[in-house]
Amino acid sequence: MSTDQEIRNVVLVHGAFADGSGWRGVHDNLTSRGYQVSIVQNALTSLADDIASTNRVLDRQDGPTILVGHSYGGVVITETGIHPNVAGLVYVSALAPDAGETTSQQYEGFAATPDFVIDVGDDGYGFLSHDKFKDGFAHDVSDADAAFLRDSQVPINMAIFSTPVKNAAWHDRPTWAVIASEDKAFDQAMLQHMAKRSGAEITYVPASHALFITQADVVADTIDAAAKSALPRTR
Repeated sequence: MSTDQEIRNVVLVHGAFADGSGWRGVHDNLTSRGYQVSIVQNALTSLADDIASTNRVLDRQDGPTILVGHSYGGVVITETGIHPNVAGLVYVSALAPDAGETTSQQYEGFAATPDFVIDVGDDGYGFLSHDKFKDGFAHDVSDADAAFLRDSQVPINMAIFSTPVKNAAWHDRPTWAVIASEDKAFDQAMLQHMAKRSGAEITYVPASHALFITQADVVADTIDAAAKSALPRTR
């Protein structure tokens, strides 16, 4: 790593139906380059809870930080990206609402995703369908890995999708996006619309919605590029 690099901190935020362990490949890649990487564990119980969890980790950073979100994690970083430690945002096939918008609103006007099926319980929490999990979430991982991801998934309080964000940090922070071209969780046009609206520098990669696992090197390269250009370098 260049000695004039100013940003050495990275915070990774997972999305719905997953936990922070999926970031292991990205973590290992970045730490081998000298970055200090922290991983948020979202409860997925409310947007406020996940904002608090992310801010708690951001408070621990000792300098400028690249904040990264996958899927619903994009909603979280959109809100928490206003934290003073955040120098840039990276969206990994992630939602990027504007201020005052909800997660659900991002889907309006875009094609349905029939392979991404959410089973909602009487308590309002949703799991991805047991039978459709691999097709909808991670078709490019092994059957064994898909089964483990399916069986260890974290349910999300579906009320989160109707909770508006108060701030949209991408208006004020440089932004990057990695879009999985084989993502079956979101319509491609929807992902491109959100990324372009946020002014993101976009990288496309052939991958499923689980690109944070299957394309860890591409994601890490994007984070590295963001860290090298989000702030001016000292000479």
